[in-house]
Amino acid sequence: MAYVIELGYALSNRFPDPPQTDYRGASVRSLRYDLFCGDVYLDLDGEELSTRWGWVPVLDFAWALCDIVEQLDADPQGSRAAAVQTADLDFTQNTELLRFARRFGWVEISATWRRDAEPLVVRHAELRREARDFLQDVLADLTDLHDGLADNPAIWTVQGRFPRV
Repeated sequence: MAYVIELGYALSNRFPDPPQTDYRGASVRSLRYDLFCGDVYLDLDGEELSTRWGWVPVLDFAWALCDIVEQLDADPQGSRAAAVQTADLDFTQNTELLRFARRFGWVEISATWRRDAEPLVVRHAELRREARDFLQDVLADLTDLHDGLADNPAIWTVQGRFPRV
């Protein structure tokens, strides 16, 4: 049985962005990999997958998750597809992965750092909606916190590519 998935994050105090950062002109690489570090979590009816490392690039996680949800929908048969569609979200500072496997309309999410835990199971449509909401919420929070970020063309691009569903 699947329940509603909740995605969340916390920015790290240990890895603050450099104070001289020009958010308006920051490159996509900087936005995705060098800034906004913290932790992320996925919660499904009390079962949680969280990082607790402090250095996960939060914007990149949200962006990559939206990309992965779309990759999982590559089969033209969509929710009728019997073939398993898979994708991994890797964490660049270690060897850990979040693994996604879609069959029919369901997605199993497992973490390599929790090998003995049962995977979280959620409907693909629900994961798409939550991933996009999460990305848009992260972008709204970050643009409120950082002057000039809302004027960065890369932010406009990702906002337009993954609107709320």
